[in-house]
Amino acid sequence: MAEEATRQFDASRFEPAAEELRLLPWATPDGLPCYLSTDGEGYLATLADGIEEVQLTMGQELLDHTRGVLTPGARALTEAEYRWLACRLTEALSDALRVADSRGQRIPSLSDTAEADGSDEKGAH
Repeated sequence: MAEEATRQFDASRFEPAAEELRLLPWATPDGLPCYLSTDGEGYLATLADGIEEVQLTMGQELLDHTRGVLTPGARALTEAEYRWLACRLTEALSDALRVADSRGQRIPSLSDTAEADGSDEKGAH
């Protein structure tokens, strides 16, 4: 079901509702971004929220582990262990940046907020 709803989509070709598209926390098998046309409600939006939360939590746990590894006096890791850690940190950073990008795209601009409440950008009605 999720595969059908997250087919490759070129947001630049979808002008009218492009601001309603949500960048999802997963990619296509080819590594391309997945988007969901949503009002923020529904099964896939809720699933994406949950996956973002898991990704950020796992990133925090990995960061905590790394800080412990880098503490003076901690057991030195093998080359393979350091490589594994670097790979996982890279994945966690990629996930966090995608979440930040997705959430940043959903923050209304100042002009959108002003239009919604009937004021200008400086707050005057």
